[in-house]
Amino acid sequence: MRSQIQRLAIAAGIAVACAAPAAFAADNPMVGGAPMYANKTIVENASTAKNLSTLVAAVKAAGLVETLSGKGPFTVFAPTNQAFEKLPAGTVDTLLKPENKAKLTQLLTYHVVSGTYTSSQLMTAARSHGGSSTLKTVQGEPLTVKLQDGKVWVVDAKGGKAAVTTADVMQSNGVVHVVDSVLMPK
Repeated sequence: MRSQIQRLAIAAGIAVACAAPAAFAADNPMVGGAPMYANKTIVENASTAKNLSTLVAAVKAAGLVETLSGKGPFTVFAPTNQAFEKLPAGTVDTLLKPENKAKLTQLLTYHVVSGTYTSSQLMTAARSHGGSSTLKTVQGEPLTVKLQDGKVWVVDAKGGKAAVTTADVMQSNGVVHVVDSVLMPK
């Protein structure tokens, strides 16, 4: 009887250990059909999301993989492939050229804020400032977070708006909020 209990305990322990990665994803929304793991970095998770492949290619071309895999913490407003498709024809191809690395880096770092800001924190800050608040990006220019029609919107320096479509994707080095448009610095 005792050895049967031990075997059941071992089997249960193995089952729990095998299920542990799934538990990390259960607390996080899925992105692009892929589970997101709170114990992985921004780059590790984004690399598995089918709808973020353009962003991942851009991060690689800009040489930002190491940075966004670092300790952080970062808040990233991550544009989807469809967001990049909204840009004028040829824009992405032009930005991915080696001679445009500085411009690409400027664009990508405009989507990154130092620190971890959950949607709850963003909404609270906006409410306490009359419906909008400002965040300083790693690139140096501000982004405005607004509440409108029950959604969180991010407004860029040119007045362009991106809706947060998937919020609070927790990462080991910050948080990602998936957005439906590319944000443009001045």
